[in-house]
Amino acid sequence: MCPSGTLGREAGWLKYSLVAASSAVLFVVKKNKWVTMSKKAKKSGLKVAKFGGTSLANAEQLLKVCNIVKADPTRRIIVLSAPGKRTKDDVKVTDMLIKCAEQKLAGKSVEKDLRAIVDRFAGIQKDAGVPGDIIQEIEKDLRQRLDSDKSNPARFMDLLKAAGEDNNAKLGAAVFKKHGLDAYYVSPKDAGLLLTDEHGNALVLDESYKNLNKALVGHKGVVVFPGFFGYTKDGEVVTFPRGGSDITGAVLAAAVKADSYENFTDVDSVFAADPRIVEGAQSISLLTYREMRELSYAGFGVFHDEAIVPAVHAKIPINVKNTNRPEAPGTMIVPDRTYTAGDVVGVASSEGFCAVYVDKYLMNREVGFGRRLLQIMEDEKLSYEHAPSGIDNMSVVLREKDFTPETEAKVVKRIYDEMKADNIDIDRGLALVMIVGEGMHYTVGMASRATSALSNAGVNIEMLNQGSSEISMMFGVKAVDRKKAVKALYDAFF
Repeated sequence: MCPSGTLGREAGWLKYSLVAASSAVLFVVKKNKWVTMSKKAKKSGLKVAKFGGTSLANAEQLLKVCNIVKADPTRRIIVLSAPGKRTKDDVKVTDMLIKCAEQKLAGKSVEKDLRAIVDRFAGIQKDAGVPGDIIQEIEKDLRQRLDSDKSNPARFMDLLKAAGEDNNAKLGAAVFKKHGLDAYYVSPKDAGLLLTDEHGNALVLDESYKNLNKALVGHKGVVVFPGFFGYTKDGEVVTFPRGGSDITGAVLAAAVKADSYENFTDVDSVFAADPRIVEGAQSISLLTYREMRELSYAGFGVFHDEAIVPAVHAKIPINVKNTNRPEAPGTMIVPDRTYTAGDVVGVASSEGFCAVYVDKYLMNREVGFGRRLLQIMEDEKLSYEHAPSGIDNMSVVLREKDFTPETEAKVVKRIYDEMKADNIDIDRGLALVMIVGEGMHYTVGMASRATSALSNAGVNIEMLNQGSSEISMMFGVKAVDRKKAVKALYDAFF
């Protein structure tokens, strides 16, 4: 879809690629409600609804979830996270499980930590009026996990982390049934949710979609499904990255060809900037998949960036809603939308990056230089985020937590030895700040507005990168300047 306004070329930027948005379905907003403009869309009569940790932190919140499910009979597949924080200073159950696993791997007593976890579930059980035998089952399950093989620490950690979602889904199903819903717990193993064997960072295997469709479509009552984890083909528990319950919900929605995927959280909508940084940041009613993917990657914690992919492939709209205000329309994430030239939907930021700067004279004449540099990163199990380059230099942006001093020493030595680099600099303590919007396509002056705003705010730009799709522009700045940069860009575009 082409934006209205001027198409052209901004000085200093070669515009060489136009990615045409394509979709069989167009969604628009009318009076805060989204409607489909296509008569070809087939309805499955199913909604998948995922509820995050804050929506499940205590019995009061879980009963709100129960009422939300009751309010719409098409909400028949419910994905639950582990209980989150009850107060600002509280601890998430997943973090409690991680601590417990670390203590066990270190050979220390875990009885106190285990008791604290069981008590969290017991508090929900008692306040929701569910019989206490389920807590005995939960404690038995946790003890079995703690007594399992520890020869592979990553595998053991995943097994413990998954206990939060798994047991909360069992408890949630019991609470739903107690309060009038025909609800059933369904195990990811029984349903055939198969993942790669990358512990803590698993990906969905394609055959999962067929398995899940067969297991869930036509299932009577309300399915309560644990988020965050699945199984390898060898039957081992593996988890997605943190926040991975979003991914589970998206995978299930794609598998059953749901009418929509509702993602319930603790805010009314997605905001154009982090409201903790920009007070009064405006809400966003409609986003495209690509816009949400970019914003989530760059720091919008309301939705996991990897959860966009299954929905994209299945063309399923996503609705981000508030558990505490389910009547609010929330934010719709759809395949396509109308926009105008220069339209920016959000400013996102994230810390914890570093950059490896490599200089070599006549690099542009050396065939395969970039490939060999990235091969070194791959050999050291490093996933790169961005790789901006010049004529005689190339930068590789990495997650700082993965680039340990030991790894840095090996990488630097290999680049000097194997690639004969003239100079290598490591720049740590970076943040990435992005502006995102479909309306940035071929719009004159976007870079000028952004760089002027940062300059006026006294923020030095360490690097600048714009993807070929042109719906985002990324700035690398010092982490100490991150909030200042976000405010400056928000003021410039909103």
